[in-house]
Amino acid sequence: MNTNFRKIGLLFLALATFASCDDNDGENETKITPPTAEAFKSINEQGVKKNTQNFTITAGAGVVSFTSAKGVKVNINGDCLTKNGVAVTGEVKIEYIELFDKGNMLITNKPTMGITADGKKNLLISGGEFFIKATQGGVELQTSCSMNMMVPTALTDGLDNAMTLWTGVIDDKGELAWREAKAGADGANGKGGVQGEGNNYYVTFGNFGWTNVDRFYSDPRPKTTLLVDVPEGYDNTNSAVYLSYDGEGTNALAKLDTYTAAGLFSEHYGQIPVGLACHIIFATEDNGQWRYAIKGVTIAANQTYTFSLAETTVGSEAQLVAAINAIQ
Repeated sequence: MNTNFRKIGLLFLALATFASCDDNDGENETKITPPTAEAFKSINEQGVKKNTQNFTITAGAGVVSFTSAKGVKVNINGDCLTKNGVAVTGEVKIEYIELFDKGNMLITNKPTMGITADGKKNLLISGGEFFIKATQGGVELQTSCSMNMMVPTALTDGLDNAMTLWTGVIDDKGELAWREAKAGADGANGKGGVQGEGNNYYVTFGNFGWTNVDRFYSDPRPKTTLLVDVPEGYDNTNSAVYLSYDGEGTNALAKLDTYTAAGLFSEHYGQIPVGLACHIIFATEDNGQWRYAIKGVTIAANQTYTFSLAETTVGSEAQLVAAINAIQ
C-alpha cells in the first residue's frame, strides 16, 4: 500500500515537473519581443554617435586642418564658411565620421550601395565613407570653396586607381545611398575627384555631408533577385538584412533595401550574381543590445533564404562589429 502510494506520488511529481518545464519554455519564448521601430532606430543612432569625432576650427583664418583618429587629414578653408549666405569668423564646431569597415557601416546603417545610371542600386567597394558637418551657434554652415582630404591607402586594402568620388543621398526614410559626383556637379565650383598617389588618396569635394571614395563591384556572372525571410514579428521597420560578399575584404556592405508585400526582404533590382559566396546578416535590437544572425550561403537563382529566431544571438555593439569584420 505504502509502496503503491509512493509510486503514484512520484508519477504526479514527474508530471508536475514536466508541465513546469513546458510552462517555463513557453515563458522564455514570449519574453523575446520584437523591438519597436523607434528602438531599432535608436540603436543605429548609438552606432553613429560612437563613430562621431568632434573638432574645433577657426573661421576667417585661412585654410585650417585636423587629423582624424585613423590618420585622415582634412583641410577646410575657413575663409569660405558662411551662415545663411553671410561669411562667418571665430570658433566653428566640426562633426566628423569615417567608416572603413563593414561592421561599423552596419551599426550606423551606412551600407555601400551605389545608384546606377538606370536608377538601380549595386554594391560599391569603398575606400572610405566620410561625413563632415560644420556648425556655429547650433546653425549649420556652408562653404563656397573646395575641401580636401588625404586618406592613407593602408586603411582601404591598398591603392585602387578605379576609385572615384561619390556623394551621399539621404531619402525620405533616412536611408543612405551613393551617387557618383560627376564633373561639374559637385560643389559650388564644380570641382571634385579622387587621385591615388603613393600611399594616399587625395580627395577633393565641395559640400558638407556624406562623401565616399568608391568603385562599383563588378561580376560577369548571371544575376538574380534575392529574398530573405526573417522571424515573425520582425520587418523593415524594426530590423535589417545586409550582405557581405566573400573575398571583398572589410570595406563593402550591401543592404536588402526593399520589403515585399509578402513580408520578405529583397534586393529587387536583380543585381546579385548567381554562384556568389556571401554571408547574409539579420540584425535587430534587443533591450539595448544587438540581436543578430550570420548565415553563409552560395547564391542560387530565385532563392529565398530564411532566418529563425533560434539562429540569432544577442551581443554588444563591439561584439557585433567584431563578428561582421571577421567575415572573410
